[in-house]
Amino acid sequence: MSDKQDKATAYWKENLRYLLILLSIWFAVSYGAGILFKTALDSFKIAGFPLGFWFAQQGSIYVFVILIFVYVRLMNKLDKKYGFDE
Repeated sequence: MSDKQDKATAYWKENLRYLLILLSIWFAVSYGAGILFKTALDSFKIAGFPLGFWFAQQGSIYVFVILIFVYVRLMNKLDKKYGFDE
């Protein structure tokens, strides 16, 4: 039973680490690019719109969707690593 509990604890530690990393990336993109660095990014344009505006309106959503797919891929690998892929 101890081995099973150790695997489950290690699994959740790694899962939480992935979550913190991915949510930090999302926070950096949505808050950093959309708010903090907006004026610096506005010097660049995408389809005629300032890049800071684009990140605030579209970019953080796109990054979030991409991070969902990354999380699914990471969790599939993690499940295989710890033998939870059934």
